[in-house]
Amino acid sequence: MKKRSTAGGRRHFAVLLLFILGMIAVFTCISVTMGAVEISPVNIVKIIINKSFGREIFDAAWETKTENIIWNIRFPRVLLAFIVGAGLSLCGVLMQALTKNSLADPYVLGISSGASAGAVCAMVLGMFSIFGGYSVIVGATAGAALSIIMSMKIASVRGRITSTQLVLAGIATSALFSAVTNLIVYGGGASDKTKTALYWMVGSLSGATWSRLHYVAVVFIIAVAVIFLFAKELDVLLLGDDAAENLGVDTRKLKWVIIAASTVLTGVVVSVSGVIGFIGLVVPHMMRGVAGSAHRRLIPLALLGGGLFAVIADLLSRVLIAPEELPVGVISAFFGAPFFLYLIRKGSREKM
Repeated sequence: MKKRSTAGGRRHFAVLLLFILGMIAVFTCISVTMGAVEISPVNIVKIIINKSFGREIFDAAWETKTENIIWNIRFPRVLLAFIVGAGLSLCGVLMQALTKNSLADPYVLGISSGASAGAVCAMVLGMFSIFGGYSVIVGATAGAALSIIMSMKIASVRGRITSTQLVLAGIATSALFSAVTNLIVYGGGASDKTKTALYWMVGSLSGATWSRLHYVAVVFIIAVAVIFLFAKELDVLLLGDDAAENLGVDTRKLKWVIIAASTVLTGVVVSVSGVIGFIGLVVPHMMRGVAGSAHRRLIPLALLGGGLFAVIADLLSRVLIAPEELPVGVISAFFGAPFFLYLIRKGSREKM
C-alpha cells in the first residue's frame, strides 16, 4: 500500500510539474508576442534561437528594431518577472516554515518594506553611492536585513519568538519602513529620481535589462541551491523547535540560514522590481494544498508557481490599460489581498 501511495504521489507531483511548466511556456510566448509592435511567434522563436547561439541559424527576415524589441526589452522582462516571482515565493516558503504560520511572507513580515526603504535611500538620497551601479541592491539588502532584525527583536519575549508575535511585529515594522519610505520620497520634491522611486515603490519590471537579470539570477540560483540542501530539516522544523532538536536538527543554525537566504534574496529581488506583495503568501499556500508540506516537492512547485504568477501579473499590467502600464504590485494585490483575508477568516473559523 505504501509503495502504491508513493508511486501515486510521484505521478501527481510529475503531472503538476508538467502542467505548470506548460502554463509557463504558454504565457511566456503570449507575453513576448503582445505589445505595441506585433511580431509573429515564429519569428520570435527564431530571434531567440539566433541570439542564444550567437549566430544566424535562421535567416533574418525581420527588421533590426524588431530584434532589439524582442531580445533587449520583452524577453529579459519575462525572465526577470519569472525570477522575481519564484524568488518571492521561495521566501514565502521559508518564512512560513520559520514561523509555522501560513500568513507569513516577506511582505507581511516587513522584509519587503525594509528593502524598499533601503533602495529608495539609495535612489533619492544617494546613499551607498560608493558601490556604484550596485548601490540600490546594497541598500535594498541592508534595509531587508534591518527590518527582519527589528521584527525578531520586537517579537522576542524571554528569548522565545512565537509565530503570532513575529507576524504582528512584521506588520508593525512594515508600517514603520513604509512611513520612512514615504517621508524620503515626498521630502525629495518633484525631481526625476523621486518620480522614478514613486513608480518603482508599487512594483515595476519596466527597467528589466540583461545586466540586472544576470546578477539577480546568480543570487537566485545560489539561494535555491543552499535551501535545497536543508529541505529535510525544513520538514522536521514544522514539527516544532523542541521536536526538531530531539531529532538532531540544529534549529538555531537552520533559522539563521532561512533568515539570511530570505533577506538577501528579498533585497536583491526588490532592488529590481520594487515591492510586489502577496506572491510569497498566495503561491506557497496553494502549492502546499495540492502537493503537501514535504519541501523537496513544495519548493520546486512554489518556484515554478511563483514565476508563473509574476509572468501573468506582468502581462496583465501591460495590456489592461494599454498603451499605459499598471504597476505589477497593483495586480498582485488584487489577487493577494482577498486571499490573505480568506486565510484569516479560515483560521478564525478553525479556532471556534
